Amino acid sequence: MNNEEITNYYPKLHLLFNSLKRINYPYEGVTNFIPNNGIYIMFERNERFNNLDRIVRIGTHNKDKGLILRLNEHYLKANKDRSIFRKNIGRCFINIENKDYLKIWDKDSTSKEDKIKNIKIKDFDYELYIEDKISKYIQNNISFVTIEIDDLKSRVFWEKKLISTIAQYNNVTISENWLGKKSPKEKIRKYGLWQVNNLMNKTISSYEYKELLKLVKI
Repeated sequence: MNNEEITNYYPKLHLLFNSLKRINYPYEGVTNFIPNNGIYIMFERNERFNNLDRIVRIGTHNKDKGLILRLNEHYLKANKDRSIFRKNIGRCFINIENKDYLKIWDKDSTSKEDKIKNIKIKDFDYELYIEDKISKYIQNNISFVTIEIDDLKSRVFWEKKLISTIAQYNNVTISENWLGKKSPKEKIRKYGLWQVNNLMNKTISSYEYKELLKLVKI
């Protein structure tokens, strides 16, 4: 896709996803709008593209019937090793107030072996404090829409297509106060998305956009 085509699809995707049923935290009362399987598209308070809310993250899940579980890992579970989204937001807070701790925060303690290895260097009280800040930030600032896609291969396909199309738009407007600007990750600062993978994959084609419209039932 050339730059002109990306320029066309970036606003089209924003118009499309801004038109879908928006879900805010707490979402317990609207879980009927969240499919068992699918992808999520996230927006962030005060992040705008023209008169629309700007897309800041696109993601999916691996486990069957696991979309709500994946969202819970972002919004509710104080465990940055289960959510790279949480980990990246935590990096911003730590980069602002305690840069020296970043190298420890980056260590993964998912496995028992890693927990044992890292237990002596971790400040568990500080990490609980950061996890609490992350939860409050996501709950207060991040909303999302979903698209139902049952097949895992298809979910991954669309996740990559949408991320790369959004990332490769050259005129993204990132607000001066966006938290992601404090990220130690250059790609987050540059592309305005809470992710660093799949940014430069192939972007959406005209045929694929028509297929996307069918998925969202428009």
